[in-house]
Amino acid sequence: MSGVSAGRVSTGRVSLVIVSHSEALATGVMQLAGQMAPVVTILPVGGTDAGGLGTSFAKIAAALEEVTRDDGRAVVLTDIGSAVMTTESVLEVLGDTIRARVALADAPLVEGAVAAALAVAGGADLAGVLAAAQGACVSRARSGGGPGEPGMSKTVSEVHATIEVMNPLGLHARPAAALARAMSRLEATVTIDGVDATSVLELMALGATRGRRLKLVATGPQATAARDAATRLITSSLGEL
Repeated sequence: MSGVSAGRVSTGRVSLVIVSHSEALATGVMQLAGQMAPVVTILPVGGTDAGGLGTSFAKIAAALEEVTRDDGRAVVLTDIGSAVMTTESVLEVLGDTIRARVALADAPLVEGAVAAALAVAGGADLAGVLAAAQGACVSRARSGGGPGEPGMSKTVSEVHATIEVMNPLGLHARPAAALARAMSRLEATVTIDGVDATSVLELMALGATRGRRLKLVATGPQATAARDAATRLITSSLGEL
């Protein structure tokens, strides 16, 4: 097993454990989520002890013991069926101390892992990372539509901007993650074309290609800072030119 970040899990830090029937799938999810949040510890646990398709009690147990050392915490994401049952069995055997430090997410594997990794990178605690994973499939409809549409209330403190996408491939995974991380660090509520600007998945779902003009609305104490940061990031091609 190897995580995205090197070395031992830091004290109190939330890590991710990816449990899949396939070693290749677990590793691939780790790599994808790690691209979004390279400082996060992510352990892939895939396949049987013999390397075939299935799950391994021993491998899951070893991963959970590793990530909970030194008061570490962990969110576990699984693919299907027996991955959940095996993880639950491991937690029963490992005892109360480790169980208290581990949360098993009811979330889609890929989307949940990406959302959870970004939450860890943003400093969320175990409950916050779990909530991010389990809220990974928020539909665009829930965001309330674009600026000026129903669901977007006007307030005196609103700040607006229209920003043109400059990078050649648009808001694909990596630039969307960079933008989401930047927005999550500020005390502001920010939407871009009506979606949550702190959600990499919702930003990617916009399908914003080069030349598209995005409408930003920000509210809160750091609304102006959020607008300026988003404008700077997007117009500088999010580091891709």
